[in-house]
Amino acid sequence: MSPARSALGAVAALALTLGTGYIGSRFPIDEWYAALSKPAWNPPSWLFAPVWGLLYLLIAIAAWLVWSKAGLVGAAVPLGLFALQLTLNVAWSWIFFGRHEIGLALIEIVILWIAILATTIGFWRMNPVSGYLLVPYLLWVSFASVLNFAIWRLNA
Repeated sequence: MSPARSALGAVAALALTLGTGYIGSRFPIDEWYAALSKPAWNPPSWLFAPVWGLLYLLIAIAAWLVWSKAGLVGAAVPLGLFALQLTLNVAWSWIFFGRHEIGLALIEIVILWIAILATTIGFWRMNPVSGYLLVPYLLWVSFASVLNFAIWRLNA
């Protein structure tokens, strides 16, 4: 693969993941969320942006490594899972922060978690480093799932 094509792939992966983050951020933490009962271990709101920024960078690098090894055709399944989990990532923000549907968001985040796990396994099979790069994302969404559950229980 030429250096120019590799750089283009890296930019595309980064644009796709950061674009996902940008769309998700259009459903911000607002007065509704501030008024919810939350567990004592709920992270401060300022923590979410830097954590997600780092996670999206790792996700982009992982996708780029898979793409650069096998291309779109050779990595169609793991890259398809990658696109699916990004879509589910945005959907959770819309359901939770946009629609204020805590219970539905809980169901959706479980589906998102499964999609991230499948993507992680698919990426790992193509390039183990790519799989390892998704582990922090899987762990964060695991935490977010438990937090979503706790908020749902406290506000049901």
